[in-house]
Amino acid sequence: MTTIIVKEGEHFEKAMRRFKKKVEAAGILKEVRRREYYCKPSIQKKEKKIAAQKRRRRSALRQQRV
Repeated sequence: MTTIIVKEGEHFEKAMRRFKKKVEAAGILKEVRRREYYCKPSIQKKEKKIAAQKRRRRSALRQQRV
């Protein structure tokens, strides 16, 4: 669990910014978004495969431009 200790006389906004940075660094938001809804393993594999194809296509286009 991510926690911060609010220092004496520290503004709420500053403490909130520190908290957000810690949460981002811990990868909590990324994990929450991933678990937002259930996805069958077969669909996960298919989506992963499509994402890999897109990455390969993009890298091939970048190499052609150079």
